[in-house]
Amino acid sequence: MFDLKGKVALVTGGNGGIGLGMARGLAKAGASIFVAARNEEKSAAAVQDLQSLGAEAFAVQVDVSDEKSVGEMVTTIVRQCSSIDILINNAGMNIRKQPQDLPLAQWRQIMDTNLTSAFLCARDVYPHMKRSGSGKIINIGSMLSIFGVSHLPAYGSSKGGLVQLTKSLAVAWAMDNIQVNAVLPGWIDTDLTRTANEKDPTLYERILGRTPAGRWGSIDDLAGVAVFLACRASDFITGTTVVVDGGYSALC
Repeated sequence: MFDLKGKVALVTGGNGGIGLGMARGLAKAGASIFVAARNEEKSAAAVQDLQSLGAEAFAVQVDVSDEKSVGEMVTTIVRQCSSIDILINNAGMNIRKQPQDLPLAQWRQIMDTNLTSAFLCARDVYPHMKRSGSGKIINIGSMLSIFGVSHLPAYGSSKGGLVQLTKSLAVAWAMDNIQVNAVLPGWIDTDLTRTANEKDPTLYERILGRTPAGRWGSIDDLAGVAVFLACRASDFITGTTVVVDGGYSALC
């Protein structure tokens, strides 16, 4: 039930952090992986990482906020592999500013990268999944899908919207045997959170003190949930969110 041999997975933002952790899980389960991102050097390193696990892995350059670029990416993958069975919408960005200080252009940039990109990628893989008779779409949300933070108004709105998009796509495509779910990671040790720690030296200990598991997450903590939501074991699960946070959001 957890075997992904013969499956083709597209992971946006898969060249580092949470995306790479999930790609590793899929690779170990036998899937072929397409790492989609803008940074060619990072993508090449991620492909080598995945190939070292015995997987077929490829890099594809894309601007996920651009409709034409997304369409070309999907066409390229389908020409090479005939199908896309798994889509992980992980690409994202953040700008830390109070609402009153956030220019409209930056609001739109965050929304386009975090939310509109997921819509574009899902919309463009849909006909190929429908033709194949099945598909799995996993959208990566955040603790900010649940909580509000004053200096992350656009990021929080995009991640909250991603949960609602997940539900809409799940309902729309359930009869096509396409399951759409969201994963909400907690505080995971990545390059982005290390930057946040540098800006706020108290952040690490504050998060540690609130997390019942007593540690920050690692990117490999996302591998298992990626495999589960991508395989036959989750065929009757759609439109839901899975929180991977060591209990952070369960604590009052």
